[in-house]
Amino acid sequence: MSDRPIVEATNVRTRLGGRWVHDGVSFALRRGEITALIGGSGTGKTVLLRELVGLERPTEGRVSLFGEDLASISGQRLNALRRRFGLLFQDGALFSAMSVAENVAAPVVEHLSLPDDLLCEVVNLKLNLVGLPLDAARRRPSELSGGMRKRAALARALALEPELLFLDEPTSGLDPLGAREFDHTLRVLVDSLGLTVLLTTHDLDTLYDLVDRVIVLHEGKVIGDGPLKEVARSQHEWIRSYFDTRMTG
Repeated sequence: MSDRPIVEATNVRTRLGGRWVHDGVSFALRRGEITALIGGSGTGKTVLLRELVGLERPTEGRVSLFGEDLASISGQRLNALRRRFGLLFQDGALFSAMSVAENVAAPVVEHLSLPDDLLCEVVNLKLNLVGLPLDAARRRPSELSGGMRKRAALARALALEPELLFLDEPTSGLDPLGAREFDHTLRVLVDSLGLTVLLTTHDLDTLYDLVDRVIVLHEGKVIGDGPLKEVARSQHEWIRSYFDTRMTG
């Protein structure tokens, strides 16, 4: 297997609303890691995720996915790359008019041609992987708890058997027990399937219990990048305040 980074941002600069949200952001993701992207509100974490998957383009700099520069490939090639990663937005972004099964099946129907019986097997497998009961398949998202909706969204993100997952605040809105259960499910999936994960989060428990590495965004730049315990020892004022506030709060 190549040791080339699976995701790479090089000197990314993004100008929004008359200001530089990103001002020289660079990092690379290695296979098999769970990496958390943290920072204060307005630091452009979600914008950066959208740039990494080709939904938006940075003002300057380079973004590569699976070794390919997203700015220089065709739309057809980008669509092919999108089959290799899954994306979970902060609110889950499930289709409210569809059942859970139809939501999970949607990317498979879009990209593959499978007979109905095999499609049903794929959906049931993904629901089982994320710990959802099969009777959840018939329900609408509005009939599920917050934790179950997150799991349904994760099942959809896994539908095409991706190598890479992008998760935007995956435990946001969940109670502490539900958040820890989600973290445990994700850890088991990463270890068993060999996934690479980049997630944004404000959840300190997720950082300590789940992630292998932390990247810190502040004032448009990366001010910390490494294992959590190493980053948490930084003397940078914002990093120290971030961890101290949550550890004493």
